[in-house]
Amino acid sequence: MSVTEEVITSEPVKTHRVAETLSRARELAIVAVILVIFAITTIKSPGFAHLTSIQQVMTNASLFTLLAVGETMVIVTRNVDLSVGSTLGISAFLVGDYFTHNAHASIVIAFLIGIGVGAFCGAAIGLIVTVTKVPSLVVSLAALYIIRGILNIIGLGIQIEPTAIPLSFQKIGFETFAGIPWIFIIPALVALGVGFSMRSFRSMRELYAIGSNPGAAQLAGVPVARRVFTAFVVSGSLAGLGGVLFLSEFATVNATAGSGYELLVVASCVIGGVAIFGGSGTVIGAALGAILLQIINQSLVVINVSPFWDSALAGALILVTVSFDRLLSNRATLALRLKGSAARGN
Repeated sequence: MSVTEEVITSEPVKTHRVAETLSRARELAIVAVILVIFAITTIKSPGFAHLTSIQQVMTNASLFTLLAVGETMVIVTRNVDLSVGSTLGISAFLVGDYFTHNAHASIVIAFLIGIGVGAFCGAAIGLIVTVTKVPSLVVSLAALYIIRGILNIIGLGIQIEPTAIPLSFQKIGFETFAGIPWIFIIPALVALGVGFSMRSFRSMRELYAIGSNPGAAQLAGVPVARRVFTAFVVSGSLAGLGGVLFLSEFATVNATAGSGYELLVVASCVIGGVAIFGGSGTVIGAALGAILLQIINQSLVVINVSPFWDSALAGALILVTVSFDRLLSNRATLALRLKGSAARGN
């Protein structure tokens, strides 16, 4: 690396290290909040601690956890993908349609169809963002409506019925392994795998460099467009996989599947410590954010509080989290600059 590249990348690297430390602290804090909410709800209603109730929380959080993993990769690069809910919906519908019209349908092919549909949607968005330089917020918002519109056209008046879905496929949505639902195990494994990759592989860690300072990353030789495109493809693929799991869980689907999911997914990421301004955050934190939102939702139901408070609390958490992250980011950047100035002065 040249002296110029070293100077350009040194501050983003230091900033990311500080952000990574803060992310770890955030993850522990979320775990603590989850345990506190669980304990308080259990005191109010002892049945909340039963295995069935815990499994329900896992099941409810599974799809949002999976979508949050892909969304994290996109947000880390200073982008956002608002199409994940629509992508999940069209994937679920097309897989359901495949089962409906094929008496001896293969579950493996069903998974490939779902993931393939999602990858195509993600690739289309990523290509437009990286080639035209149109903000991802605009592109993915347009994609949200386009994909939902297509789904409304092909799914108008059609309801995929449970009788068309093979029982062996439905079992993924309700069977457990060692008491843990399979539909939660799959997203958990994906989160662990992607989390390990983002910590260990250079190509994945470059996503943080892009989010911290796109210009510096470009000058340092990072293939920015390729990495951003890949992040959108992965996000779309996981949304497609989410559509497959959605169908296995509910065994029925129509044109409304996945509506509104994108906002809860972004909320999960932000609450989990993924900086909306890019450059920091982990998929584990995003997954914990998804679990936190779902345990809050179920706790409110258990203690007979209106479910409308769930949305209000989620919004409040987003405001507090974004404000807190912005404050910490500004202070960390200022501290690094002062330290750098002192070092140059000496």
